[in-house]
Amino acid sequence: MNKLVLIALRRPYTFVVMCILIILFGGLTVYHMPTDVFPNITLPVTSIVWIYSGMLPQKVEGRITYMFERFMTSTVEGIKYIRSQSYFGSSITNVYLQDNVDVARAEADIVGIAQNVVKALPPDISPPMVMRLAPSSIPVAMLEISSDEMTPAELYNLTYMRIRPLMVTVPGIVLPHPYGGQDMQVMVNLDPQKMLARNLTPRDIHDTLMKQYLVLPSGDIKVSATDWIVQTNASPLKINDFADIPIKREGNAFVYLRDVASVRLMGRVQQNAVLVKGKQTVILVAMKSTEASTLDVVEGIKKMIPRAEAVSPESVKIRLLSDASTFVKDAISDVFHEMLTAGALVGVIVLVLLGSWRATVIVWVSIPLSILTAIIGLHWLEETVNVMTLGGLALAVGILVDDATVMIENIDRHIEMGKPLEQAIIDAANEIVVPTLVATLCIAIAWFPLFGLTGTAGYLFKPMAEAVMIAMIASFILSRTLVPTMAKYMLAAHPEKGSPHVATT
Repeated sequence: MNKLVLIALRRPYTFVVMCILIILFGGLTVYHMPTDVFPNITLPVTSIVWIYSGMLPQKVEGRITYMFERFMTSTVEGIKYIRSQSYFGSSITNVYLQDNVDVARAEADIVGIAQNVVKALPPDISPPMVMRLAPSSIPVAMLEISSDEMTPAELYNLTYMRIRPLMVTVPGIVLPHPYGGQDMQVMVNLDPQKMLARNLTPRDIHDTLMKQYLVLPSGDIKVSATDWIVQTNASPLKINDFADIPIKREGNAFVYLRDVASVRLMGRVQQNAVLVKGKQTVILVAMKSTEASTLDVVEGIKKMIPRAEAVSPESVKIRLLSDASTFVKDAISDVFHEMLTAGALVGVIVLVLLGSWRATVIVWVSIPLSILTAIIGLHWLEETVNVMTLGGLALAVGILVDDATVMIENIDRHIEMGKPLEQAIIDAANEIVVPTLVATLCIAIAWFPLFGLTGTAGYLFKPMAEAVMIAMIASFILSRTLVPTMAKYMLAAHPEKGSPHVATT
């Protein structure tokens, strides 16, 4: 440690350049570092969603949820606990895994058993959606898509087909399906009286439609020198063509679909509605991925809105209904304000007690350099700028001045003893190297137990501990390098006997 002081006195420009690099890289890191309210919380949770429309919750619980849980617990390893909910026509199972489990392998096992359990579940059920849940993936913005001329079905179709594909291109965004409106589809409205007159049941019409509406590859056929692509005519291309599908043959006559039903292109039966100021609209909720920055995602959405409006009819209005970035900016601004206030108060106290503006400048310069060094270290540890890391740096502001203040005060004491300036710096540094090192390590070690926290508390408080510890270590190193360098050029030697007095304040 003492060699650092000698190197700093003999090669001062080396550490001046080091401080300039800290300022440059620290500024770039702050600009590019993801910003959010809280640190990334990546709990190992996997969600499995089964869809079987029309089944009652009691049946879903017994026929789907229970069967899947029984199969999964006999195959998947590392399960901490399971939470399942059974709804009307759907089942959601959240699997919480152990902290030391390979999440990718566990998810692969879940997907594999889900494919096998399909055979034991009700007929015609589709394989489930398996997705990883992350508490950090929270809604960051909400888009309102409205129109005075379009129907809810047309508005939903526009949002799903045009606006959503554009928004998906924003880096770090996660977009669920739109809420509100009606999904556009072909609706076949059966007439019970006409069906009864022709001795038909809904099952007969369903089976006929399934056989008629086929999408099969038909290949090609080579005739002479021409290779023709064969197209099947079993898939109607227009709504009116559905009405001409034959359902039943009675002698030499056919019963067509138009004889027992009406076919229209319309929205399905609406099960949810989104009202904004009493008007039915479509809502697009934008979420962010775990690694993405809230500010970057919201800024990307704002830039994409004009492009979405350009591909939409003139009557469509797209408005940002909610914006989580304002809360993030306010929270970060408040913490920065507290940091600046703490730094200013520390500078005033040092100026009053040391009575030298030069000593105050030396001490105060070490604070932002230590904070920038901590931010660089946090970036290397893949942390983000959030309330917890900034809170840790704000807590460390008052502690960061200890090493520099003790060094400056001891240098001043040796100068008063009549020693030359460089010798006073060397002797002062040699005297306090062990006490300051022990004090710095004790403060840093006091935060070490936070690394033993698990779960959500661990994700929240570990970045705070890292911020304080890195800042403390940086402060100690700067007190052995930058402080002696600045003291050599800024502190004037106390007058020796017979020499004129040089003011230091």
